[in-house]
Amino acid sequence: MSLSIIAAMDENQLIGNQGDMPWRLPADLQHFKQITMGSPIIMGRKTFESLAQPLPGRTNIIMTKNKDYSAEGCLIVHSTIEILKKFLNKKEKEAFIIGGEEIYKLFLPYSNKLYLTMIENEFFGDTYFPNINWQNWEKVSEEKGKTDKNNPYLYSYQIYKRKNKISRSDLNETIS
Repeated sequence: MSLSIIAAMDENQLIGNQGDMPWRLPADLQHFKQITMGSPIIMGRKTFESLAQPLPGRTNIIMTKNKDYSAEGCLIVHSTIEILKKFLNKKEKEAFIIGGEEIYKLFLPYSNKLYLTMIENEFFGDTYFPNINWQNWEKVSEEKGKTDKNNPYLYSYQIYKRKNKISRSDLNETIS
């Protein structure tokens, strides 16, 4: 299984404000659903708690330091290594890191693909996507989003692949 990150951000890499998205962009939510449906999604506790319930059609994996935490219909893990050990050899082709800020930071070094919605605007917030060394990434596609009354911001869907792909054996070395 390969790890990928999916995120939406503004021009300053802002991804959230007080546990919510600082913008309303229904087309991006549909895009997120289309990309992640049927795949495992990995998130932090705060991201999970910002959702009304586990996202349907996907294995919801919550990472938390709280050993007593439970959430119906979700798998609970407590470390990056635990996730890598549990899911490295699973049959699914791709698992998605869906946030938040700390989880993105932890998994960026292990991810081979970035699915980014880049919103051409600046918003107010308190949660940012980690800095990316763009020299390690190659843009493989970009598609402009459609702006309308429900999606009022200019935005694009961009996909990046890591230039030097992290192999399964690289990950095995990390966890052993």
